[in-house]
Amino acid sequence: MPLRVSIRQPLRTAVILAVCLLLCAWHPAAVAAQDDTQRETPDVAPDRPELPSGDSPAPARPSFDEWLDGVREEALARGIGQSTLNAAFAELAPLPVVIERDRGQAEFSFTLDQYIERRLTTIMIRDTRRAYRRHRTLLQRVSRRYGVPPTVIASVWALESNLGRFSGVRPTIAALATLAWDGRRQFFREELFAALTIVDRGDIELASLRGSWAGAMGQPQFMPSSYLRYAQDFDRDGRKDIWRSPGDVFASIAYYLKENGWNNRQTWGREIALPSDMMAINAAVPLREEGCRAMRGMTVPQPLSRWSELKLSLKNGRALPRTKLDASLVRGETRNFLVYPNYEALLAYNCAHAYALSVGLLSDRLR
Repeated sequence: MPLRVSIRQPLRTAVILAVCLLLCAWHPAAVAAQDDTQRETPDVAPDRPELPSGDSPAPARPSFDEWLDGVREEALARGIGQSTLNAAFAELAPLPVVIERDRGQAEFSFTLDQYIERRLTTIMIRDTRRAYRRHRTLLQRVSRRYGVPPTVIASVWALESNLGRFSGVRPTIAALATLAWDGRRQFFREELFAALTIVDRGDIELASLRGSWAGAMGQPQFMPSSYLRYAQDFDRDGRKDIWRSPGDVFASIAYYLKENGWNNRQTWGREIALPSDMMAINAAVPLREEGCRAMRGMTVPQPLSRWSELKLSLKNGRALPRTKLDASLVRGETRNFLVYPNYEALLAYNCAHAYALSVGLLSDRLR
């Protein structure tokens, strides 16, 4: 599945934009500057609903102040405190840059193979290894509690926020209010109420609640609704601090993956070699018909024994393992993979093959 990029800009700008939009759509993953304009975006942001492709006309809407009055009334009915609303809505105004980002994302034409090559650079792997060694003891403690490998936790952390360096600078309430009022995607209204709930509970001060232009928060880049569902207080200080606490960050990532099906007795997948004649495979194994776009781009799961019958092998030419696992085929331009059920937990975090394969391959490099 190609990831498209505009080529009208100078080379330097194009490269920066490529990094920005490929990993954390509105999403996926962090990179080179303290601003969400420097984040990468494959298809969608982690743990977000898949966004509809293309722009649709914004519906008729009231003025922002009129709309905000309705939000305030509903928030009070949901039990959010008046003082929280007064602080959150004081001098609140739409952010034009957020609407511009939502409607004007650049088009890229990086293939899956090109994306992996550009993302998993020598510097990225080196920095992740150093951070992994620095946090090894904590990562292992989190891994034992939640049953997710420390290498996988660290790889998600690296791709989401560049090892905690860059998690966005946009004020989350203002960004979500802008998108909810704009009305193109209705789920932003619920995310706004979730963000208000987070502030009302005292999990973070309003002034510190900042993230991506689409509301993704903290080092794991959770949307507010996912924070309420998955965030963990691993350090037991009474706050689920995915912004500053390494323990809470790692535990929240691990709990998300565990709750979405990660099985610690299995791996995520492996790179394989395809036979020269693909006609038998195309005829025998259809693509999936349900799920997000990335899932619809992979085959229906088959036993490894069936893939062996169809002449698939390991990348080095050796036979596939004789394991009772079902696997789906994910095809790139020059690199191809058989992926197991754990891979779907990675897609649940961010449903983009570029993202999930990068996490898997990076975690293998850390082992």
